[in-house]
Amino acid sequence: MTQPAAPIDDLAAAFQIEGWPVRGRLVRLGAAVDQVLSAHDYPAPVAGLLGEACALAALVGSSLKFEGRLIVQAQGDGPVRYVVADYDTSGALRGFCRYDEAEVAAASADGARLGAQALLGKGVFIMTLDRGADFERTQGVTPIEGDSLSLCAEHYFEQSEQVPTRVNLAVGRVSNAAGDSWRAGGAMIQVIAADDARGETVEAWDRSRALFQTLADDELVDPTITPQTLLFRLFHEDGVRLEDARPLRAECRCSADGIVSTLKAFAAEDRGDMTEADGKIRVTCEYCSKVYELDPAEVEPAA
Repeated sequence: MTQPAAPIDDLAAAFQIEGWPVRGRLVRLGAAVDQVLSAHDYPAPVAGLLGEACALAALVGSSLKFEGRLIVQAQGDGPVRYVVADYDTSGALRGFCRYDEAEVAAASADGARLGAQALLGKGVFIMTLDRGADFERTQGVTPIEGDSLSLCAEHYFEQSEQVPTRVNLAVGRVSNAAGDSWRAGGAMIQVIAADDARGETVEAWDRSRALFQTLADDELVDPTITPQTLLFRLFHEDGVRLEDARPLRAECRCSADGIVSTLKAFAAEDRGDMTEADGKIRVTCEYCSKVYELDPAEVEPAA
């Protein structure tokens, strides 16, 4: 039976270099990341940072062996106060940024590209594993270091898991007949620890890193380059195969029931302050920007 072809967009997949003690993952995001970034009118540097976070969350989260979520976030004292991307093992992605518009504009005034450290300032990079209500969340925290979330992630793996890792993340806009849209991509390689069967891994790791460094940002976001072609360009001399490709989609978990439950926990005075002139309470989801319009009676706690 012929196996269905792997998707070429909105996917996360593992890849294996033949005979090498190196594991890798690849993410390509089209419509999914465009939906996340277009939910708000983000300045380009802020959208780029959020796109990187989404690609990174899918890159790391798609390797999880349990049902749950991986949350990538960074917060600091820079123009962007907070960025978060949330990957669910069903393939759902969401994310948002909180930022000061005037500070971002001032930092961008000279036209220079703003990286993670310039946008976030001094702060922390956090990865959180959420396996559901029956388990405690596990969290790793490292300082924000370097000019991209790629470097933050590499530092995280080095400090928290002692796993040599290289990460490449890219975000950009592409134009076609339908107009401009956001795209993002990510790739990651990690060395597998040496053992009696594999022997020493230093030489293979050095070689794989050298090849991985040739990966260009435009290759990661170019919709005309398939994942298979991208990997072949990098590792064709040694053989490489794509495995376990999983589809990705933009999906927010907000709901009217969730909003009502949250508002019922507020004091009556606070709910009164939320009521607008027309007698409605309106709540906007900070992730997807959906507006929920509620009657105050709906959020009155049961007597």
